[in-house]
Amino acid sequence: MPALSTWAPEDGVLGAVAPLALAAAAGTALVVDLDPQGPAYPGNADLAELVTEGPTRRDLEPERRGVAVLRNGGVPAEEAAEVLNALAAGWPAVVFRLPPHRRPDRPGVVPVRPLVPGELFPGDECPAAYQSAGWRMPQPGPGIVLPRPSSGVVKALLEGVRPRPNRWIRAWRQVWELPWE
Repeated sequence: MPALSTWAPEDGVLGAVAPLALAAAAGTALVVDLDPQGPAYPGNADLAELVTEGPTRRDLEPERRGVAVLRNGGVPAEEAAEVLNALAAGWPAVVFRLPPHRRPDRPGVVPVRPLVPGELFPGDECPAAYQSAGWRMPQPGPGIVLPRPSSGVVKALLEGVRPRPNRWIRAWRQVWELPWE
C-alpha cells in the first residue's frame, strides 16, 4: 500500500494534474486532495463527507482498476487523519495532493516543479519531479525530468477520463520507484 504526496508550489495546473498522473502511472490508485481550497475535481464524493459520515466499505477499496479521486470539500487534513489511514490501508496506491503553501516536512513528498528557463524556480538539494515545458535545459537539482505531456492527456486527466497509454504517464512510474525522504 504505497502512498506518496505531491506538492507543487509554483504552478496551480501542475499541482492539480500531477497527482492524477502519478495515480494513473500506478494503474489502480486513489487521489485524495488535502487542500481545503483545492480544485473541484470531477466526481460526487469528497473527503469532508467521509469525515462527517464515515467511510463505507465501497470507499475503502477499489471497485475496479483505474484512478478514483476524492476532492477535499473543505476539511483540514488534521481532522481527516483516521479516514486517511483507513483509505491508505485499503487501496493498492494512494496519492495525497498537498496545498501549495509551506514546504511539507514529512517523508513521501514529491515536489513537482516546472522546468522553465530564466532560473525563476531554482532547485535545491531536495529531489524533485521536474516537469519539462519543452526547453532543453539542465535540471536545477536532483530528481527526474518528466517529458512534456500532450494537451489531450492533461485534458483527459482533468476531466476524469482515463487517458490512452502515453510516454508522459509511463515516465511518472519512475516516481513510485524513488525514495522520497
